[in-house]
Amino acid sequence: MAKQKRGQWGSKMGFLLAVIGSAVGLGNIWRYPYMLYKNGGGAFLIPYFTAILVAGIPVLILEYGFGHKFRGSTPMSFARAHKGLEWIGWIPTFAAFVIMTFYSVILGWAVNYFVYAFDFSWGENTKEFFFKDFLNISEGAFTLGGFQFDIMVTVIVVWLINWFVTYKGVSGGIEKLNKVLIPTLLILMAVVVVKGVTLPGATKGLNVLFTPKWERLADISVWRDAFGQVFFSLSLALAAIITYASYLPKKTDLNNSAMITAFANCGFEFFAAIGIFGILGFMATSQGVDVTEVAGGGVGLAFVVFPKVFLTMGGIGKVLGVIFFLAIITAGLTSSVSLLEAFSSSVIDKTGKSRKKIVTITSIVCLSISLLYVTGAGLYILDIVDHFLNSYIVIGTGMLEAITIGWIIRADMIRKHNNAISIVKVGKWWNLVIKFIAPLVLGGILVLSIIDEFKVNYGDYPTNALLIYGVGTIVAVLVLSFITDRLPWRKGAIEGFATQGSDYKGEKEEG
Repeated sequence: MAKQKRGQWGSKMGFLLAVIGSAVGLGNIWRYPYMLYKNGGGAFLIPYFTAILVAGIPVLILEYGFGHKFRGSTPMSFARAHKGLEWIGWIPTFAAFVIMTFYSVILGWAVNYFVYAFDFSWGENTKEFFFKDFLNISEGAFTLGGFQFDIMVTVIVVWLINWFVTYKGVSGGIEKLNKVLIPTLLILMAVVVVKGVTLPGATKGLNVLFTPKWERLADISVWRDAFGQVFFSLSLALAAIITYASYLPKKTDLNNSAMITAFANCGFEFFAAIGIFGILGFMATSQGVDVTEVAGGGVGLAFVVFPKVFLTMGGIGKVLGVIFFLAIITAGLTSSVSLLEAFSSSVIDKTGKSRKKIVTITSIVCLSISLLYVTGAGLYILDIVDHFLNSYIVIGTGMLEAITIGWIIRADMIRKHNNAISIVKVGKWWNLVIKFIAPLVLGGILVLSIIDEFKVNYGDYPTNALLIYGVGTIVAVLVLSFITDRLPWRKGAIEGFATQGSDYKGEKEEG
């Protein structure tokens, strides 16, 4: 097989925007503000920034260095580092595949609501419209009902965009997309925030958000939520960061790039929280109720609460509604493309098949599975699958990464690799974080999640629904990971690689 260079980013700025785009997603806009509010307001910032410093940035540096040194997708990087560890790389890769199937559906909802915002199609009762008219939600997780045609159309549109961008490659598609969408997202959210904090009653919402409840710091669940939020919001243990880092030029300041990514992502979600709670304060004031009665997280905040707020504003609400849902679409697209790239790159590396073929097949399969979430039971299934993947697969993968890279592959090797090409150096304290602190913290979160799972059924769903959709998804991801691990690599993919990071024989152009 002829030797060809691996695809690369066109510029460091393009890479940074792409990684920030991968990290900044739907959760930054609707999950973080609620987490901040729920876990003690301003007091939550203490465990939150602790989590960034002792887990977020160190693990981000780990994934940057690992992908850059071994020059491959997540499974390929693990296989090159230690042949017996390839299966660990496939776990987050298949998790990314599953997440793509429902993430695209939420993006489809946002596209629909972007259109609805022009004339307030959701009407006065936004809750009834979303759950009954829009989703046509069924009685339970096993009552599928029919497909929602309007949602199906927008999901297809989302997948066409994902396919086209990833099909065009690293520099030709993903980098160009993020160079446009990330600045656009910042402008859109700036409009939302400025308008939000200047509305009547905005201070009421901001006071609720930032008033510290110090007693909450004694609750272990607050610290668990802080570490979990940082891990999820930085897209760690989802195969994307390692894959993106593998496309970097050999001489790149990895440590500094990791810090920029972490603080840019965290700064964005903090910025978004200010605007969102300013708007919630306005709504509470308008209705003469307490902010706690209108605050919420997840899809309810975006598709029930905010449409009601925009309706209350009148004409300006239409403009703000269009901007808000366009911001959600923008944030979601940059993240969904990174997930598609993470999976596609892994299959391309493994098989040697063309990017065009793999991206096309993956998109068609994912779109087909996405249709399950377009049924009346879609929201139930989405909620269960999302919960189990984030609580167990993502956190568990992060723990496995820290243990195997820290102890078997050797953390010090990654640290020295990063320091050799970075202006900002990390000391041996980083080794201790990766080998001891990160595994202990992530392991603790995993154990606490399992304990909570046995105390009460998540979301009050029936046990059989949790077992089939939740545990079943975890089992499927693990089984597929072990099966794929046993399949042969394309010639020259593993055996021809020099761990010094030099080009190796048989590498194929992918970007």
